Amino acid sequence: MNNVLRSPMSRREMLTTLGGGFGGLVLASLLKADGRSTGPSRGSARPPHFEPKARAVIQLFMHGGPSQVDLLDPKPMLDRYDGQAPPPEVADDERLTGNLLKSPFRFVRHGRSGLEFSEVLPHIGRHADKIAVVRSMFTEHRNHEQACWMMHTGMIVAGRPSIGAWVAYGLGTENQNLPAYVVLPDPRGLPVDGIRNWSSGWMPPVYQGMQFRSEGMPVLNLRPREARPPGVEANRMRLLEEMNGQHRATRPDELDLDARIANFEMAARMQLSAGDALDINQESPATRRLYGLENPTTRPYGTRCLMARRLVERGVRFVQLFMSGQPWDTHNNNSTGTRKVCEQTDLPIGGLLTDLAQRGLLDSTLVFWGGEFGRTPGAQNRDGRDHHPYGFSVWLAGGGIKGGQSHGATDDFGYHARVHRTSVADLHATMLHQLGLDYARLAYHRHGRDERLTDVAQPRMLTSLIS
Repeated sequence: MNNVLRSPMSRREMLTTLGGGFGGLVLASLLKADGRSTGPSRGSARPPHFEPKARAVIQLFMHGGPSQVDLLDPKPMLDRYDGQAPPPEVADDERLTGNLLKSPFRFVRHGRSGLEFSEVLPHIGRHADKIAVVRSMFTEHRNHEQACWMMHTGMIVAGRPSIGAWVAYGLGTENQNLPAYVVLPDPRGLPVDGIRNWSSGWMPPVYQGMQFRSEGMPVLNLRPREARPPGVEANRMRLLEEMNGQHRATRPDELDLDARIANFEMAARMQLSAGDALDINQESPATRRLYGLENPTTRPYGTRCLMARRLVERGVRFVQLFMSGQPWDTHNNNSTGTRKVCEQTDLPIGGLLTDLAQRGLLDSTLVFWGGEFGRTPGAQNRDGRDHHPYGFSVWLAGGGIKGGQSHGATDDFGYHARVHRTSVADLHATMLHQLGLDYARLAYHRHGRDERLTDVAQPRMLTSLIS
């Protein structure tokens, strides 16, 4: 008889044994919750829910809140009543601003549509017939951080996945040598709230935006400090692949290991592809002029616009451009501040739209321009404007958007969105739709519920914008 009689298990031994079991269950649950159980195929291309109008998005995020009444939403009543107290129905509910402030800029009609743009947006205005301006946006908070979270993640709370992460999760990547979601920050500094603007939140980190630099090495630590002979590098990679294979073979059920190895392999592939994708020196002098690269004022933003075109051309799904700090935050000297940011961005964005159209990419690339909110029609500090969430403007072009039109309207003073009020959820649902994604079906199961970009909102598609 090989049976061995054992003494009864002590309470401490029992708790230790059970605790290990519970730990395993918790670990398995966490791995499933963060998506690791799906293995390395997470980054592979996945079919959309229906035939898409667009296959990529370029988001031009205007940090700080551009003034709708100075750029995209002309209000003659501000001219008429400049310097006077606003009517009660449009008075600032926080009493941070005073009398009405007319725009220092004139508006100009462009294209066959006659869509109006500010005089400080001449290069964007030339594309009026390709652009749909949404003049009836509203959001839920007037602080920068909360409003940014809303615009990027669909809610005014921190820690959720950005829209780029949702697109990467829903569609994967078309190019296995590049990420699905790329971020191009300003080399002069991060935007307000930093990397949380492109976070994957509680999704696996594989879906977060990957930062590419527009100066120097595109991705830090992508290449060794000292170059190795091609044969040595190839042998190193071959040896690493063999070692990873052996390690994986002894751990067949650790799918998170598969995912980690896949991410390292992608980094290796990027050594060959990322540099080429972002090498704007390959572009012709005419293209470089188109983006304003010869001008110190427009070069930083123009470089990122050109990089964005090269990335979507190579299959990247979602590209975001950010500016340092929050340059549109014109609490003082609104006229000077607004003009300065337009001088930096207008020509490069106009060049981007021209270049995409010339290459046949605009039809399949959705371009989105806008900030987290707008600015008050009343004056702050005599010649500035405060944050304004109740009615502001954004615009979209390409990717199946019907241009040459405005959607919705604010009141006569540009204070409240009145006609076809458009929530952030409405905007997000429409952008997902253009990519072939149903906002209701694009869900991530977490903590017992299906999370969505639009969360519990019941968005309305902006059908009038869709061609």
